[in-house]
This record gives sequence, structure tokens and C-alpha cells, in this order.
Amino acid sequence: MYPSHVRIPRVAYMPDSFHEVNGVAHTSRNFAAYAERHALPFLCIRAGTRDQQFEQHNEMRTLELRRSRFSIRMEKDLDFDPLFWRYANVIQRELEHFAPDIIHVTGPSELGILGAWFAWQMGIPLAASWHTNVHEYAARRMGTILNKLATRYGEVISQKVEDGSLWATTRFYSFAKVLYAPNDELCRMLEHTTGRPCHLMQRGVETEQFSPAHRTRPVDDPTLVLGYVGRLSVEKNVALLITVERELLARGITDFRFLIVGHGDEEPMLRASLKQAGFPGVLRGADLARAYADMDLFLFPSHTDTFGNVVLEALSSGVPAIVTPGGGPKYIVRDRQRNPGEPETGCVADDAGFAGAIATLAGDRTRLAAMRTSARAYALSCSWDAVFNRVYQGYLGALPTGRFIAPETL
Repeated sequence: MYPSHVRIPRVAYMPDSFHEVNGVAHTSRNFAAYAERHALPFLCIRAGTRDQQFEQHNEMRTLELRRSRFSIRMEKDLDFDPLFWRYANVIQRELEHFAPDIIHVTGPSELGILGAWFAWQMGIPLAASWHTNVHEYAARRMGTILNKLATRYGEVISQKVEDGSLWATTRFYSFAKVLYAPNDELCRMLEHTTGRPCHLMQRGVETEQFSPAHRTRPVDDPTLVLGYVGRLSVEKNVALLITVERELLARGITDFRFLIVGHGDEEPMLRASLKQAGFPGVLRGADLARAYADMDLFLFPSHTDTFGNVVLEALSSGVPAIVTPGGGPKYIVRDRQRNPGEPETGCVADDAGFAGAIATLAGDRTRLAAMRTSARAYALSCSWDAVFNRVYQGYLGALPTGRFIAPETL
């Protein structure tokens, strides 16, 4: 039995995105759902498409504010509103009314900057979670812009952009008392560059929504369906899929097709170059669940993703994944070389090894079937409650000792 003065922290959460289709928004929606499910004191201040809107359900409070028409498009699904400061008084009143013990932001967006400002002004701890490798995205975008320059100049400029973006981003994160990141590699980097403690904030998966039970194709269908879900953009390295198709055909492997779910700037190039591919566009709900379950292998060529939620959704659907050694997805996939003795859930391969990994599994359907079973079993061990219980445990290190407890201890 805990003393009456010990309680769960009151959390004000101010995410970069909430309604969009990306990893930050997906995590944010599940964080809010977790707080509501457990009746936790939780305030979510976010940008949306509605005019100023306030809602309250028990201990869960929401303030949604519309971005202005002067918002700057940073990515296909991420905007920055330089006029968002017009809501400063509204946000301040809501924060003062809610009286949070900690403010949690997800990056240097307009909401993140406001969250850091009010944490400083109100004298309460700031928590910050790293969800997107902004510095690597910036470098890849710059590399595309400079592709007409001599290679050596483009590489030098891209590296300077990446280094500068990383420096600026980590300076922002150093304002927080406690940090979160989706994998150990990023945690170590943040601890080194900011001097702040960093905890894992991985992502969970809805194992009923994403399940092998939604498969509509026979398991013994000889055609190998190679799937991809996500933005079709340069930072996702989707051009590698063209190389994969060419190399598979050169190896004499012809009974395969791509199922590419998503939209983006690289879509016209992929449609023009891939000979054996279907493009159903952006799918959601039951359609997306069926698409995953109908795949045989999930290909995720990105080097910049910090986690790769789509990889976990594929594993939950019983689909092994092939990922690169760059970014966070390599920590999700259990690979024969990297994780000896553990059940395989996929392969980690560099760009040059993607087609070879696919060819090996195409010729060993028994191993592929075993990987499908292991992929599903691994996903069942991931839950959103476990993820956010650990987040609350991390808050305790930034709050006065002995006054707060995490929800899982109740």
C-alpha cells in the first residue's frame, strides 16, 4: 500500500503529429488511448484540422488547434506552422488549469518548442522522445537536390547538412531532463550528445488487427509476394526495389510480384521501372491488414527509420522482413547471423545483399514457413501497455523522489 501523497504523474503530451499517417502519429494515438484506457491524468495538446476544440473524458483531456494556411510542408505528412504561437495564451491557460507534473514533446516542431518554453516558464521537467532521424532525412533530401553537381561536392554538402541538423536537433533535446528513443543505438547517441539519461520508447502493435488470420491467398501459393508499406520517398530508399527486381530476374527467379502500398514522390519512377508490381495506393483498416497478410516477405530498404512500425505490423501478420543494417528496424528483426540461437523473423542485409536474401528464401520454403511462425510469435510479445509503462518509469527519474509511481505498480 502506497502513502496517500504518492501518485501517478500528471502528463501534458504535445506531439509533432497525431492524425497523420506516420510513426509519431501512430505512437501518439496509442499513447492517448493507453492513458484513457487506464484512466490516467493526461492532457494531449496537438495540431489538427478542426478549429480550437477541447474535449474531456474522465482524466483524459484534449486540446486540438488548427494550423494556419501559412504552414510549411516539411514532409508529405508533416507541417510546421510558424504562426502557431498565436495559441500561446490558450495553451498556457490549459496547462495552468491541468497543472502537469511533466511536459512531454516529440521533437523541435512548433508544439515541441512551445512545450519546452512552457516547461521552462512553469518550472516543471521536460521529457522529449526522438522519433525521426531529421538529420539523415535532411541530408538525403539535399543529396537529391544536388545530384547534378559533381559527386564529391554533393557528398560533402550532404554530410555538412546532416552534421548541422544533428547538432541543432540534439541541442533542442538537451533542454529535456529525460529522453526517449526507439532503439539502443539512438539512446547511446543521445546520452553522449546531450548528457541526459535516455530510455527506450519502442512501438507496439495491434496483434488482432494485424494477423495471419486475414490472409486471403493460399499459404502454398507458389508466387512469392514481396511487400512494401510506407511513403514512396527518397529517404525510404525505395529505388532499391528496382535493383532487386532486376537481380531476381537475372537469377532466373520469375514467379514473384511486388505489392507496394503507399504514395509519394518516387511512385511515378517505381511504376515506370517495375515490371511485376501492383500499386493499390494507401490502404487502411481491414484492407491494409489483408494486404500485409497476403505478403510472403516484407521488404524495408530504408536506412533512416528510427524504428519501422510497418516492420512490426508485417511480423504480426506472419510475414518475415528483410531490412538494412541502417536505422532501427534491425533491432526488431531476429536474423540468423546477428541473433544466433534465436528463432528467425527475417534477415538483415545491405543493399547489395537484398536480392540474394530473397533468392535464398524463395528456394527454401520450409525455412520461410518457420520464419512466418516466429515472426508472429515475436509480435505477440510486444504490447502498447508494456511500452508506455516503461515511459512512465522513465518519468520517475525526472520527478521528485518518493512522490510518484508508475501505472504498472498499482
